[in-house]
Amino acid sequence: MLSDKWEDYKLLDAGDREKLESYNGIILRRPDPMAIWPKNDPSLWDSYDAFYHRSKSGGGHWEYRKTLPEFWSIRYRDLSFKVSPTNFKHTGIFPEQAYNWDLVRQLIEGKKDIKVLNLFAYSGAATCAASKAGAVEVVHVDASKGMIAWAKENAALNHLENNVIRYIEDDCIKFMKREIRRERHYDMIIMDPPSYGRGPNNEMFKFENQINELIDLSKQLMSEKPLALIINSYTTGFSTTVLENLMVNHFKGIKGSIHSEELLLPIENSKIYLPCGLSTNFIYEH
Repeated sequence: MLSDKWEDYKLLDAGDREKLESYNGIILRRPDPMAIWPKNDPSLWDSYDAFYHRSKSGGGHWEYRKTLPEFWSIRYRDLSFKVSPTNFKHTGIFPEQAYNWDLVRQLIEGKKDIKVLNLFAYSGAATCAASKAGAVEVVHVDASKGMIAWAKENAALNHLENNVIRYIEDDCIKFMKREIRRERHYDMIIMDPPSYGRGPNNEMFKFENQINELIDLSKQLMSEKPLALIINSYTTGFSTTVLENLMVNHFKGIKGSIHSEELLLPIENSKIYLPCGLSTNFIYEH
């Protein structure tokens, strides 16, 4: 699953457990535990505008070479997203997910009355992609109040204020169970569960403990003619085979196709790719 259609984002280099990225011309240097090979072009690495230094005791801090705007925007095709360096290393966007934004749009465009549920929805890039593609309703669920606010800013950047997007600050599993009791249904469900986390009321979440329940609940929430279930995983130690086995097991006897692969970003001026997590999907056949 290669995200290679970017213009505003470039992975300039990766190696020695770091990555050097250009976000619309602003260059950020960040840790990346997957990049264990040597740097491709060491001469590039002193050109950063901001450098995230990880602390030995956990967390870290940004070193700024110059004053950066509090946030700026980055475009992917006809979508725009807010970028801002956060105190936990992230930028508000996962560029490797562009592959899935394209998939979401491909599945929705040209179809009527599509309802989408986006779980662990973070800053809402997939929410924007689904709404832009013509979904009549997108329900965006995340446990973080700050991320809900960020997602609303991304929707505004994409002129989606008048589209039907419901923002729910909640524990995803609790929300799904309530939706089942309400007899609500969705044509597509997207989820990006964390490896480990806590909900707004301190609910414990661990990917390997909750993923089977999440898939079961998703199946119960699907409409009579669903499109797809898309699951992303950034959990260390899991493989595409694990995700494939999960989907094969849960979708026995249901017509459709399963696709499970690594999410990859191409490294500029090289023949190698940076692995950025895994993704699996079940596309229904009718």
